[in-house]
Amino acid sequence: MIEFYIEFESDVLKSEKESLNINKANYIGRQCALQRPRLPDTVRPQHFHRCTCCKGEHCAPPELRLPDCSPLDPEADDIDDCYTPQQRAVVLRVLNTASREELAGIKLLRGRKSANIVEYRGGHGPFTHLRCLLEVPLFKHKTVMKVCQSILAPGEESGKREKKLQGLKFIKPDVERRRLQAAKSIVSIVFGIRKIAWAHVDRNLTVLDWNQEESHRYMKGPYQPSIYLEEISLAVSKIPKADFFILEKPGISIQNTNLFPVTLHLRTIEAMLHGLLGEPFMKDSRHRVLSVVRTAVGKHFELMVGESRTSGRELVQRLMADSVTQERPRVIFPRDMLVRYRRLFQKGGADRAEEMCDALLQAVAFYEFLFNNS
Repeated sequence: MIEFYIEFESDVLKSEKESLNINKANYIGRQCALQRPRLPDTVRPQHFHRCTCCKGEHCAPPELRLPDCSPLDPEADDIDDCYTPQQRAVVLRVLNTASREELAGIKLLRGRKSANIVEYRGGHGPFTHLRCLLEVPLFKHKTVMKVCQSILAPGEESGKREKKLQGLKFIKPDVERRRLQAAKSIVSIVFGIRKIAWAHVDRNLTVLDWNQEESHRYMKGPYQPSIYLEEISLAVSKIPKADFFILEKPGISIQNTNLFPVTLHLRTIEAMLHGLLGEPFMKDSRHRVLSVVRTAVGKHFELMVGESRTSGRELVQRLMADSVTQERPRVIFPRDMLVRYRRLFQKGGADRAEEMCDALLQAVAFYEFLFNNS
């Protein structure tokens, strides 16, 4: 005889257990509801099948199931109750409509988790309850709660992280604040696949020079350090002198092997810029080339979507316009230079001046953090 066992969730049903003719049977799994109707003697094991709602090994036939099956996770019912209907609607809208790339922008949904959500939607349809996330691989109760909170309040950061930003700890290596404040000017440098851009800005946030050097010899054929040295040396020869050089710290994940050539390219440029610009370090052991985390600048200007940074092009154009229309603009552009910069933006394509925009914003963020939090 096939043995099966039914686990009762109600004291009322437990009292009826002996009346069922299933004493020597083993029913694998868990009852779908807290109070299930009594099973007749005619029910046989072949009538049981997998329950798609609670994922038990086997369940009662549809005519014997209650409309609402409770999930296997005893904490699952609490998830939806933790949020208001409006909050649940916001989270479900994101889960059901966001693309994989958009989901990956949320901190806790990087990597395989975002792909699993998209695959689940394709196979099961849209999410109807927050607890449905427990059916997606890699999702546990605590993870689901954190994901919901991250979607509802993406701007919230921990106290430690906020303190870290205010203390200029996003700049490496560590340099005494008084040395930074004594600097008359800095050069902010951002580099990409083809370009090295810089913004020479003084402590009054006046733009002294703003330009970029482009090369089409990068990432061509076999990796040749000599080519990089030639191209980067040419760019360095055009970069103005300053008290400090601020480099953008590339933020590419080393876990994605497909991006290895890009990672190698960016790391090579970063290392060579540190060597060429930081030559005086050998004489006095004082760092003049610093690195700034890209996301820290993005958060300062509210350019972050999840963990991804959006373009700062429109913000820079607004800064240029304010330089003419406002009495005390955030950034000061000399009139003769402003005309040239506007033409650069008008003639160039969508990505013509992305690195230049990032270099300028990095310089502004550096000074505002330095003096506003002193």
